[in-house]
Amino acid sequence: MAKESIYEEALALHRKHRGKLRVESKIDVNTMRDLALVYTPGVAEPCRAIEAEREELYEVTSKGNMVAVITDGTAVLGLGDIGADASLPVMEGKCVLFKRFAGIDAFPICVDSTDPDTVVEVAALTASSFGGINLEDIAAPNCFEIERKLQAKTDIPVFHDDQHGTAVIAMAGVWNAMKITGRKLKESKIVVSGAGAAGVAITKLMLSEGAENVTLCDRRGAIFPGRDHLNWAKEEIAGMTNPEGMQGSLEGCLKGADLFLGVSAPGLVTREMVRSMADDPILFAMANPTPEIYPDEAREAGAAVVATGRSDFPNQVNNCLGFPGIFRGALEARATTVNEPMKLAAAKALAELVPEAELRPDFVIPEPLDERVVPRVAEAVAAAARESGVARR
Repeated sequence: MAKESIYEEALALHRKHRGKLRVESKIDVNTMRDLALVYTPGVAEPCRAIEAEREELYEVTSKGNMVAVITDGTAVLGLGDIGADASLPVMEGKCVLFKRFAGIDAFPICVDSTDPDTVVEVAALTASSFGGINLEDIAAPNCFEIERKLQAKTDIPVFHDDQHGTAVIAMAGVWNAMKITGRKLKESKIVVSGAGAAGVAITKLMLSEGAENVTLCDRRGAIFPGRDHLNWAKEEIAGMTNPEGMQGSLEGCLKGADLFLGVSAPGLVTREMVRSMADDPILFAMANPTPEIYPDEAREAGAAVVATGRSDFPNQVNNCLGFPGIFRGALEARATTVNEPMKLAAAKALAELVPEAELRPDFVIPEPLDERVVPRVAEAVAAAARESGVARR
């Protein structure tokens, strides 16, 4: 189907239904007794129960299965800074995915402000209604600040999917790709292109799992301590990465690299750059819709395993593999946060859905519509939440 046809059909669909969400009651109200039970005077009793014991919120309200999808509209899909109003169709769409894949009710909140503290305040003041907060399409470095401050102000999980969802799925694919190529994360030279939300999160997750040689690049090249044009988030990550002291362009950094992870811009990687990498390199070219290098070009240049963010190529890094199961598990455990053990548990569960006997270069990541994904990831995340002491049940 042509791209223009998809856009036209999507616009017509949204106009026909006037959006994608509606609120439905779980309880039929057909009699005066029904009315008295769901509202006054009966509703006073669950209110008193919550006042006496706050955890009753999870027993007598929808909080335990409700997630807020919050944005400021500054980094929407491939559209960029389009503002709160124009971001609403995307946030509604994310809510649809929560329901479709994990049975979670979700509600969009588009904050008309680019001030991080305002976004934090709005989200924190509405947190009583939700069991978790999914931050969506918020530009770096504000996204890091918002997540950090908001998690400190609430006792429910705050999860920026553009960061951690992408990182979890990439981690799962990398583990499996390394099995194919006989590599170990600790011994591999890794280059990450793109120092926004996803790139920083991928880097941190790789480091937490034992990677020792990760170089992060932005549009100016390798990031290292003391380099100019570093915001506070890049300065922080500079102190944790680039042990070889690499400077200069992505092209130079890729020489001899075992693994490339791109969350940056189209066409940044050439065949010649792939040929300069180590033998049988792994490339996760996840820029969307146009990857840093197309799979056929990368394979022609010697790549052993290639992944992208597109559904029309094998090994798609699709966030639907991550956030539904991660939130399902966090909600089931009544977790207060989503920590590194929970993210790594999610990645491991995803990786194990591709048994070693079935591993091949074009199948290192399970498909988004695999019905096993959400329950397996949820079970692993809930267990990790309990083991790491952040679960309330």
